[in-house]
Order: sequence, then structure tokens, then C-alpha cells
Amino acid sequence: MSHLTSRRGLLFGTAAVSAGALLAGCTSNDNKDEKPAANDQPAADDKPGKHVTIGFAGPQADHGWLNAINDNAKNRAKKYSDVSLEITEGSNDTAAQIGQIETLINKKVDVLVVLPADGKALTQVGLKAMRAGIPVINLDRVFNTPQAYRCWIGGDNYGMGLNAGTYIGEKLKGKANARVIELAGIDNLELTRQRTQGFDDALKNYPNIKKVARQAAEFTVESGQAKMAQLLQAQSKFDALWNHDDDQGVGALRAIEQAGRDDFLMVGGAGALSAFQAIKQDNGVLKATVLYPPTMAASAIDLARALGQAKGIGGLAEFEIPASITLYSAVVDKDNVDQYMPTGFR
Repeated sequence: MSHLTSRRGLLFGTAAVSAGALLAGCTSNDNKDEKPAANDQPAADDKPGKHVTIGFAGPQADHGWLNAINDNAKNRAKKYSDVSLEITEGSNDTAAQIGQIETLINKKVDVLVVLPADGKALTQVGLKAMRAGIPVINLDRVFNTPQAYRCWIGGDNYGMGLNAGTYIGEKLKGKANARVIELAGIDNLELTRQRTQGFDDALKNYPNIKKVARQAAEFTVESGQAKMAQLLQAQSKFDALWNHDDDQGVGALRAIEQAGRDDFLMVGGAGALSAFQAIKQDNGVLKATVLYPPTMAASAIDLARALGQAKGIGGLAEFEIPASITLYSAVVDKDNVDQYMPTGFR
């Protein structure tokens, strides 16, 4: 069993049963006349079953997290001898991605896993697949209507900001007139607004803390460095920084080092391997990162396989997979970083 399976419990937040038990323990519903009682222990089902062809379509992997999404999907599919993966090249052009998904529909794949470049723009092609009898796992960026997918699985952007703000709040709760700043992602994305809202809501619980500055970057190393340099120049004194994205955080850390600043703590976002390594070394400003786990793509493959084989999820009383699964944005710091290190993406 891979580390992705054994660590699946990391992904599903405060659920009492780990996702490893839920997803690896899929149970067959083939015999509709003899369904097990709700409290029956389902049989584990990593052993081969009906062959399932899964179509996977995502945006262009021009970012560490998106590349990790593709790698997680590919590697997870290889674990199953009864799964074939049809993966598209990936595109940030919505028309091109729609065309790629329509090709998969025409190939009559059994299940589709789609991480849309733009959820709103790709809603119609999700509906087209569902109406063609091809169930869709909508990964992360959600379509406009639940009619366009059978199951949504993705990260918790609001929770990401909430947990980052709470971590910082607890670290600074004994400090009078504490000042924090925020290095956000791309402001025209709903996910960025959700992360900021969660962060701001968390800080409301700490009246001693004031957010004094915010800059939006572009999820790139270059933008992270440039925007962080601007923040450092404008803010001669602050106590904490929350950076939404570990990729742009690489650039932010460069700017911090160049400025010779070490008088604050930094919390990152997403779960890059470089961030985990810096947290473990504990010799710089980066003290924690808040997860947005790309292992959701591996879980999406598990869910697609279960759908294709008409199975539910072991550990739940229901006979069907859930309609939505929101992953938990755990805070990783030096106390638990070793546990999460195998999930870090490059």
C-alpha cells in the first residue's frame, strides 16, 4: 500500500474514520437484492474488479501544485490493474480544455475526473458528460451546478485562511498591538477571496492583532519575490506574514533574505516540499504552512474507480459515494512536519 493510501486520513479533516479506510475499503453493490446491513463491516477491495477507463482532464501544469495534481492522478491509477487512465495534455484555454473533454466523452470513458481551468466556463461540458451517462468527479474548482458532477472533491480555501489566521493568532495572542501582513494569490479568483475572508475572520478573535497590509501576487516565484519586496519596503515593522501559496513563497523568502529581515514569523500555504524542509530546519522565518493537498487527485481516482465499479465507500453506512468531500487544511509546523513530508510536492 502506498504512502498516499496510508496517509489518506490526513485529507479528510475531522472525520472519525480515515479516508484510507473509506476509499480503500470500497464495497461491492453488485447484488442489489442482498445489500448488507448498514453496520456490517465491508470487505476491503484493493483486489481487481470490473475494468474502468477513467478520463482525466486538468489545466496546464504550469505550477508546482498543478504538476503534483497530475502526478498524483497518474501514480494512483498505476496502483490498480483494473484501471486505465486517459489523460489529456492539459490547457488553461477553456475552449481547448472543453475540446479535450469532449474527446474523452466521444471515447466513451467510464468516468471523468475534471479539474477545470475555470469551473464556470466548463460547466456545460460537465453537464454534457453527465447527460451522456458518464459520471463526473469534479476536482477542486467547482462547476456552477451540482448537475454537472456526481461528486466534488477539493480543498477548503476558507478553512485554509481560517487555520492560518488562528495559528498566527495563537502565536501572537500575548503581544500587544501585533501587526500582520498578507501576501495573497490572484485577486480575481474566488479561492483567493475565500482564503482572505477566512484569515480575516480568524483575526477577529484576536483584538490585539491588526492586519496592516495586503498584496496580491500571481502564484509564481517571480511575483512572490516582487510583491514581498514591496511589502517589506512599505512595512518596517510587523510580527507575522501569511503567504497564500508555497510556490510564490519561494520568491517571498528570497526577498526576505535579501532584505535581511528575520523579525517576524511566516506561514505558507499548500504544502510544497521546499516549505516542509524549511520548517523542519527551523532556521528561518517560515514556521508553518497550511495544507491544500494535491493528493486530492489520487482520491479522485479512487472515487472514480468506485463509481465505475458501482461501489460505495467502506466505513460509511451509505451505499453510494458522497456528493461532495471537502479536504481539511491542516497546519504543518515543526511538531508534525515529518508526518507530512512524503506528501510534499516539488
